[in-house]
Amino acid sequence: MDKTATWLKKSLDYEFQNSQLLEQALTHRSAPGINNERLEYLGDAVLDFVISEAVYLQRPDASEGVLSRLRSSLVKDTTLAEISTDLGFGEHLILGSGEKKSGGHRRASILADALEAIFGAVYLDSGFDEARRIIHNAFAGRLVEIPDSAELRDPKTRLQELVQSRRIALPDYRVEKIDGEAHKQTFSVRCTIAELDASTTGQGTTRRDAEQESAQHMLALLEKAD
Repeated sequence: MDKTATWLKKSLDYEFQNSQLLEQALTHRSAPGINNERLEYLGDAVLDFVISEAVYLQRPDASEGVLSRLRSSLVKDTTLAEISTDLGFGEHLILGSGEKKSGGHRRASILADALEAIFGAVYLDSGFDEARRIIHNAFAGRLVEIPDSAELRDPKTRLQELVQSRRIALPDYRVEKIDGEAHKQTFSVRCTIAELDASTTGQGTTRRDAEQESAQHMLALLEKAD
């Protein structure tokens, strides 16, 4: 794990006292040994609090509803996967042979879970203050550029408004695939706008998250075409 420890020090400025926590945090359930699901559970809770605190302090006049939407925009799977990718998590993930062959190191849900697991591992290794520092390191740019309220409408709502303004039929969302066990599933959803002959896919740990990601991809596709 020396290479991985060096990478983590460079990317997040953290060195584990207990290297086994680092290994566990990066181990997907498809691989042998202790996986990162419990650490991900813990990291999710720590992350929610730290981001809640950050947006609360940065937006002193925001209502509870706006604060909740701000937090959701920062801790959703797509954002976590983007951060994880930017930090280079993919090449350090420990995956089973099946996930390796199917490109698991690029799968959004796996990347997002590993990032949360790292936060949980740091919390156990060094306590809350260090976990907060690491989270702020990971989210640095995004916490500086928190979107305003008008940008917080979810992708499905924004896509619906866009197609309605063009007087075309609403997008169709269909589940194409469900992977994983009942308590830990990954949904793949396709968003289709027939009149534009356009379709995109999204993934998430719930059907709603997958729909939102596919809608976000569709928005990007339509904006690029304009």
